[in-house]
Amino acid sequence: MNQPGKPFSIDKREVYEAYLQVRSNGGAAGVDGVTIEQFESDLKSTLYKI
Repeated sequence: MNQPGKPFSIDKREVYEAYLQVRSNGGAAGVDGVTIEQFESDLKSTLYKI
C-alpha cells in the first residue's frame, strides 16, 4: 500500500540495505544537514519515513 505523497512502494529491506551502504562508506550529511550519527539516534523511528 502506498503512503500519501509516494508514487510507488519501496520494500523495507531495500531501504535498510541502502542505509547499511551509506553507513559503511561514512555517510555524509544530506541537504537537511542531518549527520549519520543524528539519523541513527532514532533509527527505529526515522528509517522508513525517508
